[in-house]
Amino acid sequence: MSSAANPSTADAAIPKFTQTLGHPSPLWMLFMSEFWERFAFYGIRWALVLYIVAQFHGGSNTGQADANLTYGSYLALVYAAAIFGGYVADKIIGYQRSILVGALFMAAGLFMIAIPDANIFKLGLATIVVGNGMFKPIISTIVGKLYATFDERRDSGFTIFYMGINSGAFLAPLLTGWLANRVFGSADLPAYKVVFMASGVGMLVSLVWFYIGRAQLQGIGVPPKGGESMKRVAMVILGAIVVIPVMYFLLAVGAKALQSVLTVMFIALAVMLMIEGIKDGKVARDKTIAMLIIFTFNIMFWMFFEQAGSSFTFLADQIVNRDLGGFVFPTAWFQSVNSVAIIALAPVVAWVWVAMAKKGVNPSIPRKFGLGLLFNGLAFLLLMFALSSLIGGDGKIPFWTLVAVYFIQSVGELCLSPIGLSMVTKLAPVRLVGFGMGGWFLSTGIGNNLSGIFASAVSGEKGMTTASALSGYTFGWWALLGSGLVLFIAAPQINKLMHGVK
Repeated sequence: MSSAANPSTADAAIPKFTQTLGHPSPLWMLFMSEFWERFAFYGIRWALVLYIVAQFHGGSNTGQADANLTYGSYLALVYAAAIFGGYVADKIIGYQRSILVGALFMAAGLFMIAIPDANIFKLGLATIVVGNGMFKPIISTIVGKLYATFDERRDSGFTIFYMGINSGAFLAPLLTGWLANRVFGSADLPAYKVVFMASGVGMLVSLVWFYIGRAQLQGIGVPPKGGESMKRVAMVILGAIVVIPVMYFLLAVGAKALQSVLTVMFIALAVMLMIEGIKDGKVARDKTIAMLIIFTFNIMFWMFFEQAGSSFTFLADQIVNRDLGGFVFPTAWFQSVNSVAIIALAPVVAWVWVAMAKKGVNPSIPRKFGLGLLFNGLAFLLLMFALSSLIGGDGKIPFWTLVAVYFIQSVGELCLSPIGLSMVTKLAPVRLVGFGMGGWFLSTGIGNNLSGIFASAVSGEKGMTTASALSGYTFGWWALLGSGLVLFIAAPQINKLMHGVK
């Protein structure tokens, strides 16, 4: 049983789970389900922009801007779809069934993008978007339901869960890159179809793993009262199929038009959450306000962090010296550096938060977010230095600089992302926790769409150059520094709105 001193009514309903390594046993089942889902998701991450340029632009660098915009829009919709997924899980079919339906759609989409046709490719991306919306925010919400509201292990539990995310993200680029470059293709002509199909297999493994292991949840995430009928599941599947063309259209209209749509969605979501918070009284209202403020800073973080899958990929491919004494470090493997850092540092950071909490000096949620922004900014500061002072005779920057960038960003990510997941389960209105988690992912999605627009500007019309990269990354440094400092200054006021939530 969780160890909260003053459990709420919702906390009282938490089953008496057996404990494994100091945490509820279902955490480890969810850990592995997320591991395989992230294997599928990150398996294609390194290849998407390179594939778009190679397959649909004949390999010309002029296709980089379009690839960046498509990648950013795809990620934005992946996270924005979490809003609807949260509502479906909260109100219609329950969390467990939502995860299973979402996994099925994601697997289908991953196999679809292996077909080298531009229209089918975007239709496959749209299918992944719909599936991810019903999977990603919901499994995170279930993790939160394993702990009482004031259980000090919550942040630690989410950080462990985050290791599952990054374990899958670490393995995926290594395996899919190896398959594409060594087994079915070559370094010059990677077999991208294999990348997408291997990721589809990983998604099917996630589906089967959760289907078998969900009995451990002891009723957490079952359908809402009156919603046990499978007819509702059929209706959701039919609705998802209808939504896929809408997602296809949003991918096709372009990132700038999509940004307007996402902004309207965010405003509508904020209004709905506020209405629910106001219904629950002053404390719930204030908590909702605090959560929405944090969401806006989350947008800034991901706008620059998500360069990893877009402009950083072209940077690694063209401007980083990857020759390590005769061995050319594959571009795909850079995507695993972040995960290595997370896996290595997550236990340390989790221990630090718990140790600081015992001493009464655990940083507040806003301060942790501020640290995340500042560490992200330091990564761009290093790139500024490398692009201005470390250019070699070959016109490239040293290998170690980009590796260091990923490690520095990872520290920032650990200060922010797992804490954000935990924050939503603490601050969102009780009846709309899944919807609130959707709001978290929508803010992430807006940041991702902006990341594509930013990466497109970095590449320019003719492709990335040292000068364009330096200009863009300099802007990133100043934007992140300013945001982090503002959040540090505003932290005391935001803490008041949280009413004791830490």
